[in-house]
Amino acid sequence: MQKITFLCTLLCVFIITKAENPIALNPSDAHIVGHVTEKGTGEHLSAISILLKNTTIGTVTDATGHYFIKNVPEGNYTIVMKSIGYQTIEKQIVIKKGITLEINFEAEEDIISLNTVVVSANRNETTRRTAPSLVNVLDMKTFERTNACSLSDGLNFQPGVRVENNCQNCGFQQVRINGLEGPYTQILIDSRPIFSALTGVYGIEQIPANMIERVEIMRGGGSALFGSSAIAGTINIITKEPLKNSAQLAHNTTMIGGKRPDHNTTMNASLVTEDHKAGIYIFGQNRTRSTYDDDGDRFSELGELNGKTIGFRSYFKTGSYSKITFEYHNISEFRRGGEITERPPHETDITEQTDHDINGGGIKYDLFSKNFHHHLNIYTSAQHTKRKSYYGAGQDPNAYGNTTDLTYIGGFQYSYSWDKFLFMPSELTGGAEYSHDKLEDEMLGYNRTIEQTVHVGSIFLQNEWKNEKWSFLIGGRIDDHNLMNDLIFSPRANLRYNPTKDINFRFSYASGFRAPQAFDEDLHITAVGGNVSLIQLAKDLKEEKSNSLSASVDFYHRFGNMQTNFLAEAFYTNLKDVFVIEAIGHDEKGNIIMERRNGKGASVMGINLEARVAYDRIQFQGGATFQRSRYKNPEQWSENESIEPQKKMFRSPDTYGYFTGTWNPVKRLGISLTGTYTGSMLVQHFEGYIPEDREEKTPDFFDMSMKFSYDIPVFSSVTLQLNAGIQNIFNSYQSDFDKGPNRDSGYIYGPGVPRSYYLGCRISY
Repeated sequence: MQKITFLCTLLCVFIITKAENPIALNPSDAHIVGHVTEKGTGEHLSAISILLKNTTIGTVTDATGHYFIKNVPEGNYTIVMKSIGYQTIEKQIVIKKGITLEINFEAEEDIISLNTVVVSANRNETTRRTAPSLVNVLDMKTFERTNACSLSDGLNFQPGVRVENNCQNCGFQQVRINGLEGPYTQILIDSRPIFSALTGVYGIEQIPANMIERVEIMRGGGSALFGSSAIAGTINIITKEPLKNSAQLAHNTTMIGGKRPDHNTTMNASLVTEDHKAGIYIFGQNRTRSTYDDDGDRFSELGELNGKTIGFRSYFKTGSYSKITFEYHNISEFRRGGEITERPPHETDITEQTDHDINGGGIKYDLFSKNFHHHLNIYTSAQHTKRKSYYGAGQDPNAYGNTTDLTYIGGFQYSYSWDKFLFMPSELTGGAEYSHDKLEDEMLGYNRTIEQTVHVGSIFLQNEWKNEKWSFLIGGRIDDHNLMNDLIFSPRANLRYNPTKDINFRFSYASGFRAPQAFDEDLHITAVGGNVSLIQLAKDLKEEKSNSLSASVDFYHRFGNMQTNFLAEAFYTNLKDVFVIEAIGHDEKGNIIMERRNGKGASVMGINLEARVAYDRIQFQGGATFQRSRYKNPEQWSENESIEPQKKMFRSPDTYGYFTGTWNPVKRLGISLTGTYTGSMLVQHFEGYIPEDREEKTPDFFDMSMKFSYDIPVFSSVTLQLNAGIQNIFNSYQSDFDKGPNRDSGYIYGPGVPRSYYLGCRISY
């Protein structure tokens, strides 16, 4: 597979190079100048991106709202003005040698973000409005409104998405999409699946918010695009790219429950050359969170956390039609929970402690042809993780462990745009990639060693016919997975129909699969009843497959100065050979043994609703999910014979939702009101603190927060922001935690923090 990938890459480079020489050898003395003003006010706008489509040529407006692009090669181009919060504008231009063009833009606010560029729908850049699949975008504004420190803090504010805490000791979290648990979701960094089973344990809390430009969320099967585990959906983290010279330093202190501090300091800076041929964005975070004990039993409900992150993303334009992009990040994190004491872990009744060192990054090369028909992307990414851990109870000196994981991926993608193929314009996309993951997890005290090597060779091909009214996409992916006997073919088909410019109908089919391998929760050990719970794989475990259907209608309309967007989406996912976990007994040390095996199947169905409204200085966004998650046959989860097998999936509420609202009564003052609703659900409660296993029906929760921010101009280009707020105003929080050393630390549900207060400041250049 590696040889095929290499040969195909060379062939694509040859085709594009031959199509037309991509680099201008001589200066054309042709320039483009202009300015950008805001519609209605006439105010000149700075930091607006101006670029030539399908090239690497571009710049941003300066502090006066003007721009200048020099020595543009001769030819026909599409010049694009785009920026977050404004409608994207495209104009056709002709560049001739020795002639300077003046192209001015009048920017109109687009608070609803109809024309946001996304890449997760078809692996190519396209606008959200015309994407073949429904893609939701979580931008930096949402992270700011919700006082989010990390990726996990912001994900709740999208329809069909819910983040939950699964452990009182270490804070193990997972994200659920359309009711399916975390391992059903594929998490990507810049479209690359380097989130391994190990980094998935705590990963969504380890990604700092200031590293992120946007998060693209695509619900439903995505294995045809991104391979294994993309059954519930895909979360694509797009890291920030440098656009202009800037710098920012921020600090925030949150008092959890009004008494325990969580300090978060972030910095980031961008440096771009005058000709925009190269740039670098540097980011860093330092976070220190104290242990929080809600019920006074000297055992944590929220563990201690000390994390440091540093990284960068940079680019270098090797020509007018080619570009190299680099990304690197280092995450160091220590977390500890359980019994609150300064003693070593093995001298405590319960402690879960981990020390992570993560290094990751990637390189990609983009090459366009001068006639705009060809695009080649060659990429490679890798991530290495080392973890030292202690998962133990009863002062066990043998519960220490060491885990290492190396994940890397390499491949290429080639796209060709047809002016007309058969019956309308189309875009053909194909490629190949190879991924490798080597995991070694050793806990000698539990006689447990996991040595897992996964390597997958993949090829994918799709074609999308599209115009303003219609889009038809068919495609598929073939994966050769070393833990599976046969090749896996994952097809997809999408239809988009726009009867008018303001209405989108979409219909989608996609398949997905999960390989029979260790997942994130297998590498996390839960303390239950003074012992620990271990997960092992059944010897005859086989892959889990899915088929997903969805239909949606997206309505956009402007009523005078009011922008609106209403979405309704129906979804259905059928799972075959579904993975289930069942208690099968105890080992010789008394530890609970849980086995992952295949069940008969399951189905998830429901409706996602979303509304967005923006009027003058007021914005509102809200969503709700109504769903049903059931196994086809009742599944046994406990050894307790008095507990009947259960068809309903645990920790999956039938109703949940969110809202965000902002109001700017004056330009410098911002007021945000945000909240989430989590309906009642069934959870498992294991014996220890209670006399025997039982099923619990939780209450519902409404978690609402408020934030105030005020911007103070310090100099002409320097702004100081002061902010303060309250999280979980109504203290909607679990009230029946287990207590003491015999507790079930996995018996945790609802909002992650009680009522908390925070203050912060940020200085920006």
